[in-house]
Amino acid sequence: MNTLLKAGSAALLTCLGVLNGFSQTNDEIPNNIADSLYIAEVQDYAQPVKVLHAEPLYIDLIRDLGARKGEREWNVGMGLTDKNTHDEYIALVEYEWAPVNRLGLEVELPFSFYYPVNGNTNAPGSKLNSLKMAAQYSFFVSEKLKTSMAIGYIQEFELTDFNQYSSSPLFTGNVYNPFFIAAKRWGQNFHTLIYTGPQVFHHFEDNTTHTVWQINTNVHYMIPGTRNFIGIEFNKEAQKHDFDMTIRPQMRVGVADNILIGIVTGIPINRENERFSTFLRLIYEPGHN
Repeated sequence: MNTLLKAGSAALLTCLGVLNGFSQTNDEIPNNIADSLYIAEVQDYAQPVKVLHAEPLYIDLIRDLGARKGEREWNVGMGLTDKNTHDEYIALVEYEWAPVNRLGLEVELPFSFYYPVNGNTNAPGSKLNSLKMAAQYSFFVSEKLKTSMAIGYIQEFELTDFNQYSSSPLFTGNVYNPFFIAAKRWGQNFHTLIYTGPQVFHHFEDNTTHTVWQINTNVHYMIPGTRNFIGIEFNKEAQKHDFDMTIRPQMRVGVADNILIGIVTGIPINRENERFSTFLRLIYEPGHN
C-alpha cells in the first residue's frame, strides 16, 4: 500500500510539472487571450448554447452540461481503497454520448476486486457490481450567467459475486438514483458545481429498501488557455444516523487533443470504514461533426 501511495504521489508531482510546462507555454500568449480563445472554442456560437464547466473526476457527469448532438466519450478508470480488513481495487469502463442537443446518455460497467490484508482471511466477493445506465438533460444553459443546470437518472441492476454465478440469482437488487446538477463558472478560470440526489437501494433477497443521500460539491481552477485543471471534490453521504465525507484533491491533464488523464486522491474524514484511496481516469473523446 505504501508503495502505491508513493507512486501516486510521484504521479501527482509529475502532473504538476506538466501543468507548469503548459502554463509556461501559454505565457507566450496573454492569459486573458488564451482563456478567451479556449472558451470560444468550446462555446462556439455556430452551435447550440453551451457553457464551459470543469467536470469532477470521481463522481463524473453523464455528459457535459449543455451537451451537443454527436458528442461522445470513453472513460476507463482504476483505483484502490485501503480499508480496515481488506483492499478494494476498482475498475470501470463507460461510454457516454449525446444523441440530441442537451441530452446525455451513459452505459457503465463497474468492477470491484477484494483482497484481505493484515492477516484477515475474509473479504467481500469480487464482482461486476452492476449494469449501469443513465440519462442527463440540461434544462438551463446561460452564457450570460455562466451557469448550467441539469436533471438526470441512473438505474443500476446489481449483480452477485463472480463465485456465486452458478448457485445464486444473477441479479441481487436495483439502485434508483435521480439527481440534480448546478454549475457556475466564476470569471474565466474558477468553477463550482453541486451534484445531489438520493440513491434508493432495493434488495431482492428480503425485499427491503434503504436510501442514501449524496451531496457532492466541487471547486476547480482551470489552467489558463487549456483543459487542465486542479480542484477538489467533497463527496458526502447521509443516511439514518450516519454521515460520511471524503475529500478528493484532483487534477486533470491533457496529453493529446482528445485524450485526458485525471488523478484523484481520497481522504476520508472518518476512518471507521476506510483509509486513503487513489483513482485514475483515462478520458478519450473521439471526433464528432
